[in-house]
Amino acid sequence: MTTDSNRPIRTAVAGFGLSGSVFHAPLLAADPAYSVEVISTSDTGRQAAASARYPGTRLVDTPADILELAGELDLLVLGTPPATHYPLAKAALEAGLDVVVDKPFTVRSAEGEELIQLAARLGRVLTVFQNRRWDGDYLTVRGLLERGVLGAVTRFESRFERWSPAVAKAWKAAATADDGGGVLFDLGTHLLDQAVQLFGPATVTHAELDARRPGEMTDDDVFLALRHESGVTSHLWMNMLCAQQGPRFRLLGSAGGFTKHGVDPQEPFIVAGGSPLDPDYGVEDRDWSGLLGRDGHLDRLPTERGDYPAFYRFLAAKIHDGGAASGLPVPVDPAGPVEVLRLIEQARALASRG
Repeated sequence: MTTDSNRPIRTAVAGFGLSGSVFHAPLLAADPAYSVEVISTSDTGRQAAASARYPGTRLVDTPADILELAGELDLLVLGTPPATHYPLAKAALEAGLDVVVDKPFTVRSAEGEELIQLAARLGRVLTVFQNRRWDGDYLTVRGLLERGVLGAVTRFESRFERWSPAVAKAWKAAATADDGGGVLFDLGTHLLDQAVQLFGPATVTHAELDARRPGEMTDDDVFLALRHESGVTSHLWMNMLCAQQGPRFRLLGSAGGFTKHGVDPQEPFIVAGGSPLDPDYGVEDRDWSGLLGRDGHLDRLPTERGDYPAFYRFLAAKIHDGGAASGLPVPVDPAGPVEVLRLIEQARALASRG
């Protein structure tokens, strides 16, 4: 089945927490290629918020309620807790829907592989919302590498560090690694994905996983060292109890380096009430520009504009061009996130051996 390009892609969003309310629903509602038909959430406060923001959208309690409406839909977007991704994506594909899965794709790499094979067998579109491939700072780094400005890069450092001393969400407070809990599955999937996208296949050579906060069931302070087949060494930090944050990116090459502080502004812009359609969306204040060059010869490099809407633009083009049969790529090939899951499994195995 292909979707009629003359009508919007009929979409359901499962979950209206941070993922559904800040990322998926706003991006979908801002893109005329989609119509947000259904949102599922059992939380009364979130139901009220969804009803106020999207008055023409049907509200249901659970993702199972969405699946009962599969015949009236084209696409399901999963913004539910990680442990639900595999069973819900499997059920949605079998119900004839194309599927977007938020990161982490699944909890185990074997589950991700199974979903890829199932989607191919059923002729459905399957992709993973690795939205930080469209962070402005990441796009800036990618541009530097494509132009060869830094020469031969030898070291890549990347961080997501936050000061969040309490585990705020109930499901996260109870989640173990088997449930997809912890910062490695959360922020770590972004850091690993970006490193592999920039420098190619890698192996985890060192892993430190710690739980620092009271009540943390899995990990909230993680450091990973990776060795890429390209010869680059990546050092990745993710920390939820960080009182002083290090650079978001630091790259060292034979012709110079690049250091960037701060975090992409797209998420806080939406949280503050902005829209992806606003002219300032994705534009970072020039005060956060990175430093390019070498000590004594540093220049400010303005950050490229971030573009999370690109994910759904590419997906709409794929679906309207014939879906799984189209020659166009999906915005994120799920094989990449499966490789990230394998790296997470490597990291946990290394850490467990001390």
